[in-house]
Amino acid sequence: MVEAENSYDIALRRLKRSFWLVGLFSALVNILMLTGPMFMLQVYDRVLSSGSVPTLQGLFVIVVVLFAFLGLYDFLRTRLLSRAAYRLDQDVGAKAYDIWMRSGLRSGGLPSRPLNDLSVVRGFLPSPAMLGFFDTPWIPFYLFIVFLVHPWLGFLTLGGLGVVVAVALLNQLTTHKPYERAMAMDGAESFFVEQTRRNAESIVPQGMAGRLQSRWSETHRRGLATGQQGGDRAEGFTAGAKAFRMLLQSALLGLGGYLALQQEISAGMIVATSIIAGRALAPVDQVIGQWRAILRAREANRRLHATFAAEERASALKAELPAPEGHLAVRGLTKFAPGTGAGGERPPILDQVSFQLEPGDAVGVIGPSASGKSTLARLLVGAWAPDAGEVRLDGATLEQWPETALGQHIGYLPQHLELLAGTIRDNIARFDPDADDADVIEAARIAGVHEMILQLPQGYMTELGYGLQPLSGGQMQRLGLARALYGRPRYVVLDEPNSNLDSSGDEALGRAILHLREQGTTVVVMAHRPSAIAAVNKVLVLHSGRVGEFGDKEEVLQQAVRPAVSRKRALADTEGKG
Repeated sequence: MVEAENSYDIALRRLKRSFWLVGLFSALVNILMLTGPMFMLQVYDRVLSSGSVPTLQGLFVIVVVLFAFLGLYDFLRTRLLSRAAYRLDQDVGAKAYDIWMRSGLRSGGLPSRPLNDLSVVRGFLPSPAMLGFFDTPWIPFYLFIVFLVHPWLGFLTLGGLGVVVAVALLNQLTTHKPYERAMAMDGAESFFVEQTRRNAESIVPQGMAGRLQSRWSETHRRGLATGQQGGDRAEGFTAGAKAFRMLLQSALLGLGGYLALQQEISAGMIVATSIIAGRALAPVDQVIGQWRAILRAREANRRLHATFAAEERASALKAELPAPEGHLAVRGLTKFAPGTGAGGERPPILDQVSFQLEPGDAVGVIGPSASGKSTLARLLVGAWAPDAGEVRLDGATLEQWPETALGQHIGYLPQHLELLAGTIRDNIARFDPDADDADVIEAARIAGVHEMILQLPQGYMTELGYGLQPLSGGQMQRLGLARALYGRPRYVVLDEPNSNLDSSGDEALGRAILHLREQGTTVVVMAHRPSAIAAVNKVLVLHSGRVGEFGDKEEVLQQAVRPAVSRKRALADTEGKG
């Protein structure tokens, strides 16, 4: 079965024209590289023997022109590779960012960072190692010229080339594994560093910083040692290849001198042959010297291909559906915990959750901690995929909707909110460049934060992020509510929306839910405090991931109260008898 091309492969294929042009300019560069040896040959064999200054001047003018073209063609091929790297980034950079951002929805994340891998490939394209690959096909051309000068010189150069190639292969065999392990350890270290930075607020006050620093130092040391192991071997091979190349040039000079004494070649051919033979060996020597960069680029290219292929296999074409009205049906929704429990089984976080809502309904999901409320919220908006069951909006599963279209009709306030770098207006408008100010202000008014925003020095244009965070936890949560309400969504999920709110914030939240119900929006509220369900008309009770009760709020709450009243009466009767 032939695997379909992904966007990364297509972007690489678009660079073929650039690579063909680089190959053409490389051919011209390698031909013009003969300028120096040929000039020396003419000086030694023609100018010195004839004593003609005009001949020397004429030859020098020709050499100046040829070297000017050599510099121009070398510049053009480097510029083409640089532009190809830029074009590759432009073609797939946004997709790589999108893949990396979406990996945050997965419990395991991605094994690699596409943006970092793309940076490695982008930096490799205009590198000397890449130019070395384009020069390598011209090795037989230089060997042929050396053989034309004299077969003995050709065989000596060919033998030297064989030694250099053998050194390159040994370099690859002995350094591949250490470099591969070092790159994997570097990725794990980067993840650990980012994780500790993100959680510094809880790490530093609890005295964990020193211990985590020691953990990082040990991880860092092991990674450096592994990388250095490969580096030591590569440095040895590089130095050995360089020394052998210099020895080979000296051997060529010695053999050339002997052949000149035997009157088989001229004196000028000795120097010219040495330079041409050195040029034949230069690409291999260049590849050996850049071997670590080559391995990094190869691994990055492999990971990018695998990442893009996996992501695009999961992305199917989706039909444009009409705007939803808010009919929500949840059927048999099940989500298992990551990892394995006793006996190799994964315990369910949610188990066969089912309920149905109509436009204008608002349900409060209540239950003790770890009952699955936040997991249900993530599944209801498509942030997580269920292991079984389905969520249908107006009859279609969330996967059937084009993501951008569905996002316009969904409002979501997660339990852990972080506003993004930008203005308050940007955050409320979901960073829509075409957002209407009236819509932004309407969302803020419904969420009850319009007056609070106006009290800030720059109002809606107050900058957030980049170390700027002039808001309290409650203010940020209300801004998150305004973002969820922006664009009059038909389906809103709020995960503990009042966890940081005061009494006035609770009242604003209640008014917002009532407003949503009046306009026919379906609302799901994950509630930990009773005030969050003041404005809902239905209640769903979760117990250990299962639906305990679901129905009209008054009926469900009365059923929950009756057992407690019965227990109190039984206790009073027992005490009275005693």
